[in-house]
Amino acid sequence: MRVVLDPSTIVTGRALRFLQEGEVEEVVLPDSVLALFEFEARRGQSVGYAALAELEAIRRHCDEAGIPFLIHGERPRDWAYRGVPEERAKGDAITASLELGVTLLTSDSVQARVAAIKGASYLLLEAGPETPKIEDFFDSETMSVHIRAGRPPVAKKGTPANFRLVELGDRPLSDEEVEDIATDVVERARAAPEAFIEIDEEGATVVQLREYRIVIARPPFSDRIEITAVRPLVKLTLDYYRLPKEVMDRLLNRARGILIAGAPGMGKSTFAQALAEFYASKGKIVKTMERPRDLQLSDLVTQFTALGGRMDRTGDILLLLRPDFTIFDEMRTTDDFRVFSDMRLAGVGMVGVVHATRPIDAIQRLIGRVELGVIPQVVDTVIFIDGGRVTKIYTLEYTVKVPTGMMHEELARPVIEVRDFQTGELEYEIYMFGEQVSVVPIRRVSRRRRQRVEGIEVKKRYIYVDAMGASKVVLEDESGPFASFFTRGDKVRIRKGSGVGKRIIEALKKGTLRILRE
Repeated sequence: MRVVLDPSTIVTGRALRFLQEGEVEEVVLPDSVLALFEFEARRGQSVGYAALAELEAIRRHCDEAGIPFLIHGERPRDWAYRGVPEERAKGDAITASLELGVTLLTSDSVQARVAAIKGASYLLLEAGPETPKIEDFFDSETMSVHIRAGRPPVAKKGTPANFRLVELGDRPLSDEEVEDIATDVVERARAAPEAFIEIDEEGATVVQLREYRIVIARPPFSDRIEITAVRPLVKLTLDYYRLPKEVMDRLLNRARGILIAGAPGMGKSTFAQALAEFYASKGKIVKTMERPRDLQLSDLVTQFTALGGRMDRTGDILLLLRPDFTIFDEMRTTDDFRVFSDMRLAGVGMVGVVHATRPIDAIQRLIGRVELGVIPQVVDTVIFIDGGRVTKIYTLEYTVKVPTGMMHEELARPVIEVRDFQTGELEYEIYMFGEQVSVVPIRRVSRRRRQRVEGIEVKKRYIYVDAMGASKVVLEDESGPFASFFTRGDKVRIRKGSGVGKRIIEALKKGTLRILRE
C-alpha cells in the first residue's frame, strides 16, 4: 500500500503506529504539511515540536524498513512569515492522493468525508486505548506532578490542607526525556475526543487531557523545558461541606452573584464543582466558562471556553442560551471581571472563582473594575475556602449612612456594608473618601476599656442618658459607635429631632442601642 500523510495522523501518532503494524510500500508527505509544523515549531508551539519529532521517527522507520519516503508538492511562498493554514495542508494531502493514486491516511472524520466526495482513496485511523505517559507519575494520593529537565520529577501528595512534596526517584530527567513526555501529551490531546489544547503560544502550551490539566513550558518562555500536571483528587457534593440550613437557602433562593475565593490549591474549584452539581440537581440550567476546561462535571452541565480566545464572546453566546447559573472559573483579568459584571447585570446568576488570601481581598479585586455603586448588584455573597473548608461567608448590602467612626450628618454617603452572614456582624465598610475608595475594617469599641451604662429616658422633646458618674458616654448601634459625650457625671440631654436623637430612637426600636462609659 502506498500512503500519503495528512496533519491529523502525524500529531496523533497514529501514522507511525500504522506504518509499524501494516505493509506499506511508499510514504508521501506534502511539503505544505512539513512547512505547517516547521512554522509552528519555530514559534515555540508544542504541536509543532511534537509533529516534527513524530516525522523524524517516521523517517527513521522508513529508512530502516527500506520504505521510500517522498516529499510532494510545493510550499506557499510566504510560509515563513505567515505560516501555512492547516486547511491548506489537508487539501494538499487530498490532492497528492488523487495525483499520485495513493491512499490518504487521516484521523479527521471531516477530512475523510471530503476525500470521499473528491473520489480519493482514504483510510480513517481510529484512536487506540494507550495510556498517556504522564499518568505513570500519578497514584491515588497525587495532586500534581512537576517534571523539569535536569531534576528528578516531584509530586505533591496529600490534600489541599495537608500535602507534602515527594521526589519520584533520584535520577534527573534529560531534556530529551521530558520532550518525549510533552510530545506524547500533545499527541493524545489531538487524538482523544475528551482532550483539548486550550492554549498553544510561543513557549507555553496548556492541555486538558481528561481530568489532567497539563502545562508545558519551554524556552524562551522558561529557562528549560518543564511540565506541570494537576488533577483533582476528589469530587465532592455540597453535603460534604455541612453548610447551615440558612446558607443552603441563600445559595438556592437569594444569592445570584457569588464569589468563591481562596488561595491557590485550597479547594475553590472543588467547591465550585459541588455548587454547579447542586444547582443542576435542583433543575437549574448550568453552564461554565473556563480556560482551561478542567472542572469535573456531569453531562447535565455544558462547559465552554474562550470563543476565539475571548471570554466576552463566550458571554455573548451564553446570554443567548439563557442559563440560570454560570460558573466562571479562574477570573483574573479586568476583562474577566467585566464579563462577569455584564452577565450578572443582564440577569444571569453568576458564580466566579478568584484567588485571594483573605475574604475581603475578593471584593477589593472588583474595585476599579466595576463601579462602586454597582458592586452589591454584581456580587451579593462571598464564600471563602481555606483548607478545603468554607471558613467565612460575607454578604454585601448598599445603604446611605454616616460611616462608622464619623459623627456629623453631613458626612453621610453611599456605603457598602460587608457583613458576616452567619453572625450578622458588620466587618467592613466600603465608601468614597475624597477621591479614593476606602475599605475600612470595623473594629468594635469593645476593644477599649469600657462598662455598659444603664438608664435612658425618652421625653417629649429630649432624650436623657444617665452618665452614672462616667466622664465620657459613648452611644453605639449595630454599625458601631455613632456619638460620644464628655460629662461631669450627670445626665446627657439630646434633642429628639437631632440626627443623634433619631438614631437613638431607631436603635431603641431595633433593640441594638448600647450605652457605654469610660
